[in-house]
Amino acid sequence: MKDTSGISGMSGTDVMGGVHGTVDAGFEPVRDAFVRNFGERGERGAAVAVYRGGRKVVDLWGGVRDVDGDGDTPWESGTAQVIRSATKGVAAAALLLLHQRGELDLDAPVGAYWPEFKAHGKDDVLVRHVLAHRAGVPALDRPLTPAEALDPDLAAAVVAAQAPFWEPGTGHGYHAQTYSWLTGELVRRVTGKAVGEWIDAEIARPYGLGLWVGLPEAEAARVGRIGRIEPPAAPGGLRTRPKRNVAQAYADPASLTRRAFGAIDPLPDENDPAYRAAALPASNGIATADGLARFYAALTGEVDGAAPLFTPETVDAARAEASAGPDRVLVVPTRFGLGYMLHGGASPLLSPGSFGHPGRGGALGFADPEPGIAFGYVTNGMNKGVTADPRAQALVRALREAL
Repeated sequence: MKDTSGISGMSGTDVMGGVHGTVDAGFEPVRDAFVRNFGERGERGAAVAVYRGGRKVVDLWGGVRDVDGDGDTPWESGTAQVIRSATKGVAAAALLLLHQRGELDLDAPVGAYWPEFKAHGKDDVLVRHVLAHRAGVPALDRPLTPAEALDPDLAAAVVAAQAPFWEPGTGHGYHAQTYSWLTGELVRRVTGKAVGEWIDAEIARPYGLGLWVGLPEAEAARVGRIGRIEPPAAPGGLRTRPKRNVAQAYADPASLTRRAFGAIDPLPDENDPAYRAAALPASNGIATADGLARFYAALTGEVDGAAPLFTPETVDAARAEASAGPDRVLVVPTRFGLGYMLHGGASPLLSPGSFGHPGRGGALGFADPEPGIAFGYVTNGMNKGVTADPRAQALVRALREAL
C-alpha cells in the first residue's frame, strides 16, 4: 500500500490540514481526484474508500469533521457522516435478504404482511413495487412533523392510510421519504424487530461495518456535522444549472416533487442527536466511507473470509431493471433495480453492471460485481443536487480510469 499521509497541493481552498490515507499502486487517479475536490469543487470534509475483490485498495480522508466548524477538528480515519438516501441501498438489502431466506415474497402484496396497508385501493401493491418505487405513495396528504416522523408506529399508520397518487405498478416515482416507513414496517412485520435493530444484527455487526440506521449513543462523538455548501464560481466546481422543468417542479409547492421531498415538514435537523438516533432507512443512515464501501463489498463477494450477503441470484434481482423512464417525482428519466439505482444519465456509476444508491447532496455507494469493485464516498458538505454530485462523479471517473 502506498502511504499518502500529508498530501499537499490543495491551493485555493480553506481546508485545514492535508489528505490522509492509503492507495494501492494503480489507483492514484482516485487519490488525485479526491485532492482536486478540495481545491476545485468546494469540498470541506470527506472520505472515499474502494474495495476490489474484497480487499480495500483506496482509503482516503481529509478536511474538517464539521462543515460549520472552525477547522480545529480534523476529519479522521473513523469519522462518519449522515449519508441521506444512500441509506436506501441498506434498506433494500434488508428486504432482499429476507426474500433470499424465504421469509418475504417479493411478489406478494404488501398487505399480506401489513393488512392496514390495503386501504384506498392499495391491495395490489407488491413488495417488489416498494423496492422499485412503483408503490404510488411517494407523498402524504398531510406531511409529518419531524417528531411524528421519528415515531415508527404513527408514521407507518399514516402511510398505510394514504391513497395512491397513481395506479400502483403502472409507473415509477422516487419515494424520497416514504421509503423509510414502507421498508421499515415490512421488516418489522416479517421479523418482529425494528428495522435499525435488524440491520445492525444481520448486516452491520457481522461484517464489521461502520454503518448505522439509528445511531447508538456510544458512536455519536465520531459523527461530524453536515450542512449546505456554496458552489465555487471556478470552472469545474459544483455549480450546475437544472433543466427548466426540473427547477419548476422543485419550486412548485403543489408538485409531486416538492410533496415527496416534503413528506416531513419542516425538514428535520439532521445534526440533532434525536434524529440521528432514530431509524429512517430512506434518509438518516450514518456511515464511514469504509463502512459504505465494505457494505457493497459484502453484498457481492467475500470480505475477510465471510461469505457474501447476496447469492448470485439476489445480485441479479437487485440490478435487473424494474423501473425505467420518466420519473414522476424526480422529473428526469431514472433507472431502478429492486431498491437500487442503476447506471444511467441520472446517476452514472462505474459501468452498466453497477448498482447502488446516491444520497442527496453528495454521498454515494455502489457495487460493480464483474470487476469486483465496491465504492463508498461520504461528505459533510451538502450540494443542491439529488443524484449525480460532481465530487462523487469525479471520483467515479478516476476509478474507471484506474481500472
